Amino acid sequence: MKQTSGLEPDSVSQSDFSLKPLTDKEKKEWFENEEFWKNFGPIIFDSRRWAEAPDVAAAVCKIAGLGKGSTVLDAGCGPGRIAVELALLGIDVTGVDLISSELAAAEETASDENVSVHFKQADLRTFTADEKFDAAVNLYTSFGYCKTMEDDFEILKHIANSIKDGGWFIMECISRETAILYFTEGEWFERAGKTVLTQFSVEGAWEGLRSRWILIDKNGQRMEHEHIQRLYSAVELKRLLAAAGFKSAEIYGDFDFTPYNQKARTMVIVARK
Repeated sequence: MKQTSGLEPDSVSQSDFSLKPLTDKEKKEWFENEEFWKNFGPIIFDSRRWAEAPDVAAAVCKIAGLGKGSTVLDAGCGPGRIAVELALLGIDVTGVDLISSELAAAEETASDENVSVHFKQADLRTFTADEKFDAAVNLYTSFGYCKTMEDDFEILKHIANSIKDGGWFIMECISRETAILYFTEGEWFERAGKTVLTQFSVEGAWEGLRSRWILIDKNGQRMEHEHIQRLYSAVELKRLLAAAGFKSAEIYGDFDFTPYNQKARTMVIVARK
């Protein structure tokens, strides 16, 4: 077991998922693959996710006390789902993502909505902001995909360094508790003109969730993808955020401050720099 360097001594350690020498292809993280997002992006960001975006953006503004002219970093903005909705509320948004096709889709959405958003292609593990933001967000389970805890921690540190003292960080992520609460071994459904089959299994002692996705189009063409998301407990994430430079972090079961308990819909962390 390896403990993340630089964390508090009482932090709970977890294994890295890279347990054998990696090939050149494997050295590249799966989420850096442009083809994955072209094929699976429409499945992940379906119409239901887009429909909930205005409410999520409004909740972010309420939680962090944001108004017109406030500056927000959307860390891992994807196709601009939240970034554009924040811009429609008068927020000065910078959306950062590693994938060029996702940023192109985000720019198209912003143009369609006639709003200005600053989009930047960068790796959150090394991202450095030119100026400090009033708040940052990392939403819709966009954390825990790196092969090592060190890389996960680097993301949190760089986000913290991008926020003004007294600023806010709002994070929504699958946690170990919610993964257990809502665990299913798999399902199938129709979406974006494809049949989607999913299979899920647990890695280690609930250290990660292995997800296998199979897409089948109308012509019978099949695409498969498999990845592991590291699962942190709420308390572990709270410790990581403290080590990354946040003064406080409160945990809720939704954006409306619902308690984080056995009825939690998701995990929302509200941290203060």
